[in-house]
Amino acid sequence: MTKPVLAFPPELLLKAQGIRVVFFDVDGVLTDGGLYYTSTGEEIKRFNTLDGHGLKLLQQADITPVIITGRDAKALRLRLAELGIKQGHYGIEDKLAVAEQTLKALGLAWEQAAAMGDDWPDLSVMRRCALACAPCNAHVEVKAISHYVTQAKGGAGAVRECCDLLLTAGGQYADLLEKSTK
Repeated sequence: MTKPVLAFPPELLLKAQGIRVVFFDVDGVLTDGGLYYTSTGEEIKRFNTLDGHGLKLLQQADITPVIITGRDAKALRLRLAELGIKQGHYGIEDKLAVAEQTLKALGLAWEQAAAMGDDWPDLSVMRRCALACAPCNAHVEVKAISHYVTQAKGGAGAVRECCDLLLTAGGQYADLLEKSTK
């Protein structure tokens, strides 16, 4: 049996229990926040495989990842499709309204929601969720309201840390780890 070495403070695990949906920003969270363009003007993005695997694990644990981003890019849509993420909202200015609509559609409440963001447009959603997470390189105002600030930067494993926290709090981390080592 593989014994997990990952550990979180007990008070953080209590805060993270019962989460059924997680709202994620993209730029600065799933990516490094840089904007990259080809010579033809196409926007390209770099994603981290640790983050992608974490999002897949959330889905296996029946926790719904929801992407709400102010931008839209073909690369993002392709990556989310590759990960099997069905809840993607692009070019959104009012993230709170989309989060509220999503909760209603899923039959969930704010107490069952977590959010991960890095800048001011994410604050309205993060403040209402039971658990707010931020990458270590997020804006200072975002980190100030977060229950958990990751050790990794956005686009470099920060999302995976958030996913691991939720899986640990939900009691699924050890089982998923064991299954992956067989």
